[in-house]
Amino acid sequence: MHIRDIFRTRRTTVSFEFFPPKTEQAAQDLYANIAELEELKPSFVSVTYGAGGSTRELTHDLVTRLKRETTLDPTPHLTSVCHNEAEIGKILERYAEAGISNVLALRGDPPAGMDDYNPDDDAFKYASNLVAFIRKFNDSGSHPDPKGFGIAVAGFPEGHPATPNRLNELDYLKAKVDTGADYIVTQLFFDNRDFYDFRERCELAGINIPIIAGIMPITSAKGMRRMGDLAAGARFPAPLLRAIRRTGEDPEAVKRVGVHWATQQCFDLLDHGVSGIHLYTLNKSKGTQEIYKALGVSDSRALTRS
Repeated sequence: MHIRDIFRTRRTTVSFEFFPPKTEQAAQDLYANIAELEELKPSFVSVTYGAGGSTRELTHDLVTRLKRETTLDPTPHLTSVCHNEAEIGKILERYAEAGISNVLALRGDPPAGMDDYNPDDDAFKYASNLVAFIRKFNDSGSHPDPKGFGIAVAGFPEGHPATPNRLNELDYLKAKVDTGADYIVTQLFFDNRDFYDFRERCELAGINIPIIAGIMPITSAKGMRRMGDLAAGARFPAPLLRAIRRTGEDPEAVKRVGVHWATQQCFDLLDHGVSGIHLYTLNKSKGTQEIYKALGVSDSRALTRS
């Protein structure tokens, strides 16, 4: 379903994110977790795309399998780094033929160890260029849906690590919106005040499309440190760190703290009229299920707090 129709029929969206498995065992584990999460009837699910297109085929295979074999509505990530127009066009054609309704347009990162990478060689230097190309694809009538692809872009409540000037950051986001983005999905954050400030600054900048909040529950002390590496600039509030420290890094206790913290974030976001909540699942189902059910959700089209 096109994202505009999803927002028309749902007061608040709840969505999940997966990454493509690289081994047969990982694939089996993921599909077992997906089967459990499918029962929760999320508004949509997204599938990540490796740096420089390194998981291009894995992403495509997972997206098309979800579309073909489940009731889930998959939204693939699409990055422009190390891709030319012909490659992006071919990917869009494949997704259109598979009946995919939405994509998440990102600039992305070059593969690790690619020392000779030169951004000037890319056909799309900015995510806004990729958004414009997808909009052009839509206008060509190449998608079976007359509306074409719905287009998501990324937002960074705590600031984009490559753009220290926060004013410029909003200008770049506004360019993506003006070029044709339909909604924004944010990077993970642990303090809702950062999200509310980001949302207000977007309003001041004339950005008036839905903003979906990205939430990732901490499931291990090691995973928390890895989050700090992957989401450069992620801020861990002192109360959260104190709670984690009290566990003595006992694995089950850390999970309980992480799920509780994320659940309270979601409650507060719902109370403040968030357009949607996007749960980064890390390809696991238990924590996501606990959060979802704690919110009193039976169907994301009628999201209420119990």
